[in-house]
Amino acid sequence: MNHKIEKILAEVKKVIVGKDEVVEKILMAILAGGHILLEDVPGVGKTTLALAFARVMQMDQTRISFTVDTMPSDITGFHVYDKQSGSFRYHPGPVMSNLLLADEINRTSCRTQAALLEVMEEKKVTVDGETYVLPEPFCVLATQNPIGSAGTQLLPNSQLDRFMIKLHMGYPDFESHVNMLKERHTGNPLEDITPVITTEELLGLQQECMESYISDSIYGYVTRLAEATRSHEEIELGLSPRGALALCRMAKGFAYVNSRSYVVPEDIKRVFVDVCGHRIKLDAKAKLSRITPEDCLKNILRDTPLPEIEEEP
Repeated sequence: MNHKIEKILAEVKKVIVGKDEVVEKILMAILAGGHILLEDVPGVGKTTLALAFARVMQMDQTRISFTVDTMPSDITGFHVYDKQSGSFRYHPGPVMSNLLLADEINRTSCRTQAALLEVMEEKKVTVDGETYVLPEPFCVLATQNPIGSAGTQLLPNSQLDRFMIKLHMGYPDFESHVNMLKERHTGNPLEDITPVITTEELLGLQQECMESYISDSIYGYVTRLAEATRSHEEIELGLSPRGALALCRMAKGFAYVNSRSYVVPEDIKRVFVDVCGHRIKLDAKAKLSRITPEDCLKNILRDTPLPEIEEEP
């Protein structure tokens, strides 16, 4: 594993104890240039996790706590009249940062959520006909409470499709819980985090990650998996082309963190559910039978033959 990658993970794991796999997958998504959605009950450390990554990689971080009255301009910014110049000037919104923490994103209106669509896809904002480019790198790390919690509503599919992965943190195990109580009784571990890389170095790591090699047989494997979701009898809405691209990019992140410059079938399998679980929609019969998207995706993985491994270039 790259020395810098090891240091980043070690620092973040000082704060988030017992969730190594979640921490690693978030780093993979950041390196792959993607956005992350964390769904879980309040109080399990979603916000702390985002702050830890921002500090370790010295990213300019902003936070929006979504409520029912949050307006699109609260995200994108707005123009204000400048008396001295006699013209309007742009007042930047929270999106003008490297890491945007969108807290409880499913508590706000669809109109406000839609303000993030252009931001997440094109990394720019348009206000009153003027377009402003976001700083690089840029990542949205959003949290949401489970659907059915008080004050929540479903994110539209177009919004969900912009997130590279969706993860669940869950409660810590017994030993991790005890250690957390001991460590946080006298202080905040976030204060002890040591920055590891700069944003410029992060851009370099992202470039190296994107240069990872994917063979034609792997592309074929991803395509067969995508087609399987579209023809599955229990799936009403299958994986989109954007989702298939996200699967390839996330697999590159998995390979890069594991010190490889090429993607193997196992990389695709390890991230398939995280990338695709929030993108597919089950039909009514499957929901009544309490079948989950994860169940369907695991069956698809089992039934789709693996490609032959080609020689790396």
